[in-house]
Parts: sequence; C-alpha cells; structure tokens
Amino acid sequence: MPDTMNRLSPSALSSGSSHNASLVDILDRVLDKGLVVAGDIKISLAEVELLTIRIRLLICSIDKAEQIGMDWWKYDKNLSPGRSTALAEGEALRKQIRMLERRVAALTKKRNGRAAVE
Repeated sequence: MPDTMNRLSPSALSSGSSHNASLVDILDRVLDKGLVVAGDIKISLAEVELLTIRIRLLICSIDKAEQIGMDWWKYDKNLSPGRSTALAEGEALRKQIRMLERRVAALTKKRNGRAAVE
C-alpha cells in the first residue's frame, strides 16, 4: 500500500525553509518510519582490545516494532516480571494434568479388568 501522506524532506526541515514543521510532526514521522542508530566502542591498551561495546538503538512506535518482529519486551523477565511466573505456573499445571491423565487411564484400565473378570 503506497504511502499517501505528504512527507517532509530534510531540506524542508531546515531553519531557512518556508515550510514550518512542528516537533510533534517530526516525532510522528520518526515513530512511524523508525530511526536506527548503530555504533561500536572499542577500548584498547597497547593494541590489545580490552572491551567492545556494541550499541544499537531503534526508535519507533510499539506498533511498528511489533510489525517488524521486535517485541522482545514481551518476553524479557526484567520488563515483564509476571510473565515468568505465569510460564512457571503453566508448566506446573501441565505436569498436574499429565499426572491426572495417567491416574484416570490406570483407573479405567483397572475398572475394565474387573468387568472382564465378573
């Protein structure tokens, strides 16, 4: 689907331009399209690399991030502390269900064995 909204070029946002763009308009465009900032920081001593820090910054709306598959905050235990608890509870419930299914199967087998004897 083509983008039908009127987008501002970088030259249109310059201070000498006759076209006025508010901060809200600029922010809306950045959040709609996204902005990526990437860089590496390397610390070396006597040509021996001691530390490398890779920085990747993505600025966009939550909807846009989900659309491009970057919904990591849903699964991060530090950002969604209740989720890990819910996952643990779900696993415990699945174990209980399997145990109960085995008991029911054993009781059914035992009951069918008695019916055959009688």
